[in-house]
Amino acid sequence: MLIGGLEAGGTKMVCAVGKENGELIDRTSIPTRMPEETFPGLIAYFRKWEIQALGIGSFGPLDLNRSSASFGSITKTPKPGWSGVNIAGKLREALGVPVGIDTDVNAAVLGEVTWGAAKGCENAIYITVGTGVGVGVYVNGGLVHGLIHPEGGHMLLQKSPEDTYKGCCPFHENCVEGLASGPAIMGRYGKPAKELADRPEVWELEGYYLAQAIANYIMLYSPQKIILWGGVMHQSLLFSIVREKVLKILNGYIYHPLVLEHIDRYIVEPGLGEDPGVLGSIKLGMMELEGN
Repeated sequence: MLIGGLEAGGTKMVCAVGKENGELIDRTSIPTRMPEETFPGLIAYFRKWEIQALGIGSFGPLDLNRSSASFGSITKTPKPGWSGVNIAGKLREALGVPVGIDTDVNAAVLGEVTWGAAKGCENAIYITVGTGVGVGVYVNGGLVHGLIHPEGGHMLLQKSPEDTYKGCCPFHENCVEGLASGPAIMGRYGKPAKELADRPEVWELEGYYLAQAIANYIMLYSPQKIILWGGVMHQSLLFSIVREKVLKILNGYIYHPLVLEHIDRYIVEPGLGEDPGVLGSIKLGMMELEGN
């Protein structure tokens, strides 16, 4: 049985086909242009493979309320032309197969708990730090939804007294995304993260903000595994800085050996490399087919 997975991003659409065991058969990417330019390529790709279901992990915000008339739609997004587009509905109609949808980060954490670094965990979070900051949340064996879906990238932080940068988020001056995303690093230093590898002060400040957020997520969700990734996390020294600062902030309050003695096994890179989002999308398709 072949299942399609679509990791729908603001820059590119990663399309893949895989099996029920998580084996990827094929993948390709299509630039994210205006909807009328993008959908034909998506439909042609998945029709070629005769998939039995499709899962979508999409940028958002999304309407994930199944009782809503606009379920499966991207709601208000800064991506031109995509506000109000029912991405799940359009592909369901065109392909004639069940289509599951969730946020890109929820898809990623689903991939990791199914086949990756959080396999076997009942509670885990996936944090991506790149163009934005997103947090996928898996609690008590299921993805978290509510009024909308988790927006952990906009958790408010205490600013460093040495940081004069006002933040890049148009909604909050001191949220995680506004202070720690790739654009925040660019705005603060005038260079992208990859050109600042030899500037330890950059990563000390970045670690300070990410550790604050992660300590809050630990207190709130009590995850058994924290998976941290995205373009900014490709700096090799950042993981150790974040782990050290998380321990300092928690100050022994979370009394568990995984945190106190083995934090290098608690805050980790993805087990699925660059594929957690697309593999998690395939899992969403499988779940939709099974009626879960």
